[in-house]
Amino acid sequence: MELCIKNGTVVDWSGSFKGDIYIKDGIISEIGRSLNKDCNTIDAKGLVVMPGFVDLHVHFREPGYTYKEDMESGSKAAVKGGYVMVNLMANTNPVCSTVEIANRVSERAKEVGLVEVNQVLSITKDFTGDDLSHLEPINKGEVKILSEDGKDVMNSEVMLNAMIKAKEKDITVMCHCENHDLSKIDMRLAENTMTWRNLTLAQYSGCKAHFAHVSTKESMEYIIRSKRKGHKVTCEVAPHHLIHTDKKEYRVNPPLRDEEDIDYLREAIKLGYVDAIATDHAPHSEEDKKNGAPGISGIETAFSLCYTELVKGGWIDLCKLSELMSKRPSEILKVNKGTVDIGYDGDLVLIDIEKSYRIESEKFLSKGKNTPFNDMKVYGEVRATIKSGKVVYEKKEDDLDDYR
Repeated sequence: MELCIKNGTVVDWSGSFKGDIYIKDGIISEIGRSLNKDCNTIDAKGLVVMPGFVDLHVHFREPGYTYKEDMESGSKAAVKGGYVMVNLMANTNPVCSTVEIANRVSERAKEVGLVEVNQVLSITKDFTGDDLSHLEPINKGEVKILSEDGKDVMNSEVMLNAMIKAKEKDITVMCHCENHDLSKIDMRLAENTMTWRNLTLAQYSGCKAHFAHVSTKESMEYIIRSKRKGHKVTCEVAPHHLIHTDKKEYRVNPPLRDEEDIDYLREAIKLGYVDAIATDHAPHSEEDKKNGAPGISGIETAFSLCYTELVKGGWIDLCKLSELMSKRPSEILKVNKGTVDIGYDGDLVLIDIEKSYRIESEKFLSKGKNTPFNDMKVYGEVRATIKSGKVVYEKKEDDLDDYR
């Protein structure tokens, strides 16, 4: 399979240039100008060509909760948003606590054939909070990430032992920081105290720790301090924690935060302390949302929101946004993506950054229409998503979505 993309403005973490990209057998094989290839060709004149996005924090709800989302609907939503790979959380039914369940999820993703997935395993078996027996049989290199999302391991000894085991097997522990004893008192205090605890345990154990959806100024300060000391710490922020909105009552976990938090997180991004922007795509049915289920369906709108607020807003440039949405997530997952260079996967997204539109949740491809940003005007429309040299999504001129 061959594909040549011509005349685009190519942007990744390292810079930008106008030129062509030739993909052969799923890999970027040539980059230059005026490439002439006898193969399928896309004229990207007027468009920006970037590495496809990699999302470190996604809920596709399969198995067990497919009325909220399933692999097909989630995959379609992902490629519409420009994503080529997603990191799936373990809070399914059954809980993803074994390699066997993870393999079944991966096979299901291959059947759908739109995005690549990495399935996370739970920190404790079946989310019991105290059983680590399922970690023992894991072979080194078989699992990349453990996470108890969307909760935390309350017992500090259990969490420490999990981190020690993870270090032995070269697995990253992804921390959802919330002290449930404090959640009903103050969600800020619940996040801050658990961020400090998990950082301390990660430092003691020496494991690689990744901090999910950091949302408060204090938590980010703790993480920055740890990074400055050289600890093996990475972190992500979610688009909805970077945007000023008057819908503070909208239920998401962690909650939408104050103006001071938002500006501090933006500054942390600008200064290079944030590794990734991850959506925490959490689709719900209309009934579940009315009953108080926390979460935002965000994978289709993440780039546009971040481009509008962060790039057009003057906080960072497009190269930095590519680093946050492609390069660093790829490095954390240890995959050959996130950079436009010879030898990297031919996973790209074509974007019209001049195109503005209003978010219309009823048009989401995700089953979850839950978002506080409905009717918000944003810039940057995904025109096509390419996975391994194959166009898997294309926005047609008649405003229809096409999947290949």
